[in-house]
Amino acid sequence: MTTKEVADKFVNLCKEGKYDEAYGMYADNAVSEEMPGVPNNITKGKANILKGFQQWEESIEEMHGGSVGEPMVAGNHFVVPMSMDATFKDRGRQQMDELCVYQVENDQITRATYHYQLPDMGQGM
Repeated sequence: MTTKEVADKFVNLCKEGKYDEAYGMYADNAVSEEMPGVPNNITKGKANILKGFQQWEESIEEMHGGSVGEPMVAGNHFVVPMSMDATFKDRGRQQMDELCVYQVENDQITRATYHYQLPDMGQGM
């Protein structure tokens, strides 16, 4: 698959709410990187990335809305704008806009980096 085909498939799965399938597109040795200042901001390995996503998903009390934009491809990378409006069990309602940058090798996502403004989580970040 081309990077565009990987990007389109990934985005379509996310838009359909099929996040487990979308994360299935990650390579076993993939790396996920959150913003500096976020605890454990670097996660290595597909199994650990999936576990982190599941923990994040379980922390949500109610999802109010969100969006997944169209991918923009450059070489073996693509970027997708995403937004979320959710109430978290431990920190209340938050709205977030982010740019998600993905690196593709051998038809799999090998690296994901997320760029957003850190919300005030009352933890001195």
